Amino acid sequence: MPEEPGSARNKFRSDFMIELALIVAVAIYLMMAQRQVVGENLSFTVVGAALMALATYWTLHTARDGLEVIVLRLRPGK
Repeated sequence: MPEEPGSARNKFRSDFMIELALIVAVAIYLMMAQRQVVGENLSFTVVGAALMALATYWTLHTARDGLEVIVLRLRPGK
């Protein structure tokens, strides 16, 4: 855990911006997938599954960084 609250905040902000980009990418993928039959195009399905797995992983990573910012704010004596 970084000792500087400012560096933790900056890290969280950059992670949050990446999170927003991933959410937009998933939304675009879902709009493109509206006309697709599930499993019809295997590469399209694999790309979607990978994108959603990456978005899920990054959401958990961002949540961890957000909790780190909260802990640094609430830690007494610092």
